[in-house]
Amino acid sequence: MLDLSHQTRRRRIGLTPMIDVVFLLLVFFMLAARFGVTDAIPVTLSGGAAQPYDGPPRLLSVLPDGLRINGIETTDPVAALSPLMKSDDDIILLRPRDGASVQHLLDTMGLLRAAGWSNLVVLE
Repeated sequence: MLDLSHQTRRRRIGLTPMIDVVFLLLVFFMLAARFGVTDAIPVTLSGGAAQPYDGPPRLLSVLPDGLRINGIETTDPVAALSPLMKSDDDIILLRPRDGASVQHLLDTMGLLRAAGWSNLVVLE
């Protein structure tokens, strides 16, 4: 006869090690992934040396609600700056005023770069 009193129990597979491995993989991929593309702003450093300024004043003030070129309000900075520019390498001074957002300054810089003017100086 068979002895049924001494049955072997089946061992259950432990899920804890598998959950730990999945959790570690999740943490690894979250830390290693790039969720968004960051834009870089090209900035040229002058090295602290004074540069000679030539030509008419080209001061573009970035206000919270608009733009001013040499103190005159404008909606189209490219059209207003065109008569003041001798060449595409002329310096344009950008001065953000109190309350102006960084995004507004960056949009203005992008607009000027699209017009072919890349020699932009941001003042404090």
